[in-house]
Amino acid sequence: MIDLSINESGLQEAVKRARERNIIIPTFAQQRDPRKVPPSIVDELKDIGLWQVHPRNLFRITWKNEPLAEGGGFGEVNTIELPPELTGVEARIIALVGKYFPTGAHKVGATFGCLVPPLVTGQFNPIVHKAVWPSTGNYCRGGAYNATLLSCESIAILPEEMSKERFEWLQTVSGEIIKTPGSESNVKEIFDKVWELRETRENIFVFNQFEEFGNYLWHYDITGHAMKEVLEKELKGDTFRGLVLTTGSAGTIGCGDFLKQQYPEMKIAAGEALQCPTMLLNGYGAHRIEGIGDKHIPWIHNVRNTDMVIAIDDEDTMNIMRLFNEEEGNKYLKKMGVSKELVSILHLLGISSIANFLMAIKFAKYYELTHKDVILTVFTDSMELYQSRLKEYNAKFGPYSEEDAIKDFHSHLMGQKLDNMLELNYVQRKRIHNLKYFTWIEQQGRDLDELIRQWDDLEYWKDIQKSIEPIDNLIIEFNKKVSQG
Repeated sequence: MIDLSINESGLQEAVKRARERNIIIPTFAQQRDPRKVPPSIVDELKDIGLWQVHPRNLFRITWKNEPLAEGGGFGEVNTIELPPELTGVEARIIALVGKYFPTGAHKVGATFGCLVPPLVTGQFNPIVHKAVWPSTGNYCRGGAYNATLLSCESIAILPEEMSKERFEWLQTVSGEIIKTPGSESNVKEIFDKVWELRETRENIFVFNQFEEFGNYLWHYDITGHAMKEVLEKELKGDTFRGLVLTTGSAGTIGCGDFLKQQYPEMKIAAGEALQCPTMLLNGYGAHRIEGIGDKHIPWIHNVRNTDMVIAIDDEDTMNIMRLFNEEEGNKYLKKMGVSKELVSILHLLGISSIANFLMAIKFAKYYELTHKDVILTVFTDSMELYQSRLKEYNAKFGPYSEEDAIKDFHSHLMGQKLDNMLELNYVQRKRIHNLKYFTWIEQQGRDLDELIRQWDDLEYWKDIQKSIEPIDNLIIEFNKKVSQG
């Protein structure tokens, strides 16, 4: 659960640091609705770049940033709708776009949700503590970014096989980068490194996205409300059928809990890589869909509220990555009727975004959805973070040709089938939930009674959701203390 008890000495130090760094912390209410951001801050943002390491960019942790690299304000939720020419299905597939967050990925919001409660309660002291960010990619980037704003030392932990761009950017903001063995599938190795740090380092504060309910809460509230706004604008007599998301930390899929409260008939589909089918088959393995972690079920995943598991073949994602980003691929897409305007923005889909896109296609085919049905997903980050992958594939397979584009379009995209999907019943949900035991009780020392309550106590998740207003009140009080110095 989210601990909001106050540490007075730590709070005084946190206020001091925020005052020194001219930091004002936005509330959840302001991130939901940037119209509530003070005009003076909006004016300041006109002279600040979207990715600039500047404390006012905390107010850009929202889905509603104007899609500009410099000086943008706020508008509606950034979305893309993908038409049948590209998807091969009638259903309306609409995605929220993560590129227009600071750092270029929406995970910076998850790190905000994890960092702010202990900061405004004084449990995390930025003058004393080093912030540790264990991650399979974008989360540690967002965490290092937020820590840098606080002039706080940070330690980023991520697998050594992640893209070169992630490491290059981290070097500009993180005090220390620790590479763990393997790929995004090797989450246990990240956890093992965290235990090693706890035993060998003093004054570290671990923000583990896989178990921090601030991650779940930020997406439940901020992403959930953003999606509701999109639906209120777009439905117009259509029917919202489902949310499809790959699960890394299972933070983003927390927005599904909010959406089900608004649209009880919708379904939540959780995705993973076919090469590591943990939810589908209690399986294991390694894969290339960067940003999703496997071989365990995150502590913060409300499995009881999950309706379907969809496994995506990483061969499909990597080939479509080339189709969407190589010149010959773009030419062929236009030849097949995809608009020039849409082709020009397909770079907004990073690798895990492509997996979410493929999930939506499979979901639409499974439920035989029509043009009157809407599916929501998220494009977590963009190809800006994966240009090195394109170069690697060109070096390995040669320049991308029209023949490659024909194969990838018809086989890996239009050829999506109803395989590797499981519609969950009660027993299957509980089977997935019970996998938490092996990681979180046996390895990580969490409380068994809490694991049981996650399943049996229907108020468990609602109690976490009720933390939003108390956290906002603490943020407001924290900002007052900072301004009084």
